[in-house]
Amino acid sequence: MRQVDTIISGGRILLMDQTDTIIPEGSLAIEGDTIIAVGTRQDIAESFTAHKIIPAQGSLVMPGLINAHTHAAMTCFRGIADDLPLMEWLHDYIFPAEAKNVNPELVYWGSLLACAEMIRSGTTTFSDMYLFEDQVAQAAKKAGVRCQIGEGLFDFPSPNAKTPLQGLAYTEMLFEKWCSDPLVSVFVTPHSLYTCSPSILRSAALLAQKYRAPIGIHLLENDAERELIQKKYAKSAIRLLRETGLLECDLIAYHCVALTDEDINTLAQAHCRIVHNAESNMKLASGMAPVSKMLQAGIVLGLGTDGCASNNNLDMFAEMDSAAKLEKVVRLDPTVMPARTVVRMATCNGARVLGYEDIGQLTPGMKADIIIIGLSKPHLTPLYNEYSHLVYTVGGADVDTVIINGRVIMKDRQLTTIDETEVINRVKHLAQGIKNSLARESGLNHPTVVRQSCSAKI
Repeated sequence: MRQVDTIISGGRILLMDQTDTIIPEGSLAIEGDTIIAVGTRQDIAESFTAHKIIPAQGSLVMPGLINAHTHAAMTCFRGIADDLPLMEWLHDYIFPAEAKNVNPELVYWGSLLACAEMIRSGTTTFSDMYLFEDQVAQAAKKAGVRCQIGEGLFDFPSPNAKTPLQGLAYTEMLFEKWCSDPLVSVFVTPHSLYTCSPSILRSAALLAQKYRAPIGIHLLENDAERELIQKKYAKSAIRLLRETGLLECDLIAYHCVALTDEDINTLAQAHCRIVHNAESNMKLASGMAPVSKMLQAGIVLGLGTDGCASNNNLDMFAEMDSAAKLEKVVRLDPTVMPARTVVRMATCNGARVLGYEDIGQLTPGMKADIIIIGLSKPHLTPLYNEYSHLVYTVGGADVDTVIINGRVIMKDRQLTTIDETEVINRVKHLAQGIKNSLARESGLNHPTVVRQSCSAKI
């Protein structure tokens, strides 16, 4: 009998493999950071013994959720100016708040708070684009969360880079520093086509190719962006992607609300992956992405919460629920975006979007990124269909245990890596400084402030 580090015993296991295997009373054997066996409870008990047994009877065991697009540090700007017209929200609140307050300290503590929130709601991997991303990586490492980080690149100065070249150099530093880390990976993230010149986009594409890394970009978030790009460059956004080399890269595009049928076909042919941000799109009234058409075209789709200034929470269960229901009501078709499809977007397909080959499903050889959801609760009773439950019934607070890279990060709702009280108090202190800066800047809409800040949707 082989001894391993950990066995999760007796749970209802969703493998999220190609055949959507479910083991009604199963067990998992984990050695180090890797799943080495999955089977019935009896089969695993006959073959393995472990230093640690995690009982999972009456629970659902599944891969950790993957938040494929967010801005973790923007937890510090959660609820700062809700229910306002977009331009007022940006120019009078978010832009000045970022210009005055974004620094390494804010990014570190805001990201650590985001990690606590994501762990508590079952997210084990997140992909981040913001500023001072080295601090995001350090926060994620402390929390034990898997992350993909990218420094936002702009034409104009940001709090972390006075020139585009500095932003590119900072990104290259991230590649060199984190290249062999088991939890942190790096990609290249020009903010958008309307905040980056063609020369920056070309440089970003070359850097991504140099390090064989993905490149992520906000793309056609609303109709106004489509019109802006057409007017500024006298060409479509998709043509601009092609001419700057981005379409030949390992491209990940966010939002993609204002796509035409021709755009969808072009992106599908280029093997571009797309992250759907349903709640952020709704809150900012950006419109509805043509999700069904993208799926029909064979585009691999993931889900992301976006940042807390345009969503207000990082709960991927809430994101799944919204993504499924919004597509149904917009298409007037209850059969589109079935629950199984949405769960795959948040797990195995989310991993494919980000370029990970070893997470997103519970099969031997995959990394042990696992969540356990207790089912013995009134709102989770009875259970007829696991996928339906996960999308329409389960909430982030139902997650009891989180394991990332083979390490228990939360057990019985208690975080093991983060001092929540310290993090909350630190962010409260930072929030007071943000509030004070907004009071001083009240009513100002100075172009210098706007130009020297980063976008609220970095």
